[in-house]
Amino acid sequence: MKHLLVAGARPNFMKIAPIMRAFSELAPGEEVLLVHTGQHYSANMSDSFFADLGIPDPDINLGVGSGSHAEQTAKVMVAFERVCQEERPDWVLVVGDVKSTVACTITAKKLGVKVAHVEAGLRSRDMSMPEEINRLCTDVISDLLFTTDELADANLRNEGVPEAKIRRVGNTMIDTLLRHIGRARAFPAHPAARNDGYAVLTMHRPSNVDRVDDLARTVRAINAIAERIPIVFPVHPRTAPTLRALDLHPNLQLTEPMSYLPFLGLVANSRMVLTDSGGIQEETTVLGIPCLTMRPNTERPITCEIGTNVLVGTDPDLIQQEAFAVLDGKPKPAAVPELWDGKAAERIVGSLSLEETAGRLGAHSHGHTLHSRQLPA
Repeated sequence: MKHLLVAGARPNFMKIAPIMRAFSELAPGEEVLLVHTGQHYSANMSDSFFADLGIPDPDINLGVGSGSHAEQTAKVMVAFERVCQEERPDWVLVVGDVKSTVACTITAKKLGVKVAHVEAGLRSRDMSMPEEINRLCTDVISDLLFTTDELADANLRNEGVPEAKIRRVGNTMIDTLLRHIGRARAFPAHPAARNDGYAVLTMHRPSNVDRVDDLARTVRAINAIAERIPIVFPVHPRTAPTLRALDLHPNLQLTEPMSYLPFLGLVANSRMVLTDSGGIQEETTVLGIPCLTMRPNTERPITCEIGTNVLVGTDPDLIQQEAFAVLDGKPKPAAVPELWDGKAAERIVGSLSLEETAGRLGAHSHGHTLHSRQLPA
């Protein structure tokens, strides 16, 4: 069997890395090729990034580069079609919700190639988010849907997805975190991070940072929090121009963007995280770090229902109120979701092996199919 594993952006590689490792350990006879679409590239996705995660160089790099939503999606589809025609894979595995995910899914399906979506079923119910459109389109046509939690399962069932296509396996992002957390904690602390405690801030979503007036409201709350605790703020390139127009508290320590291990260590050793990102909501839940998400919604509600995450939107008063509750020693009670145990990738490879076995048996027994809804922990 031949599998193409597709990644297009930095978080994708953190989800792909444990799957590649699980294939090499559990199914060494399978042919697995890593396809980098080239949707995102930066210095933080250099050789050191791949080495940190234990990822070999991509077997195929489509090199699509930047462009509008339509341009990037179209470039990925054209380039990936050639790859599928040349490689003739049995399965394409896509992860997450970036443009490359939906582009490669549509392309593979139109060529008759089976697709498995890792991190399926996440929903924000916010159609203004391009990622929500990507998630919906990918899940509708994929053959196997690997989910992170029971809420994702419920979303898919409510959308009419057959039960046999749903596999709850856990979270491969957490596989990567648990594998590297020891090294990350031992990484030298950033000079801005003080020994007496600090918070971490990340902001990059257009609705939060593109307009000075919008960002100023949030910064008002951040400045108030910085009165009580230093805040380390790795600044996203998108955020930097707008931020320059604002007055910032001296305890708000701006830094360059960080690569995976230093940033994970920064978060793991912090008292609190304020963010508008997605994956950090999951990582902080597993690390037991209080997380305030500055968005009106989240596609990862399990982190709010049982994890450390609190949705605070962009209301400065609510942001400040929830941050002060953490600093006053009153964070919300929290737990870790089931199956977020570092073994999600093993379950994915095991499930694919069952599907392939079922397919071979079906070819000799008029379509009898094996299904495994609950995979062993």
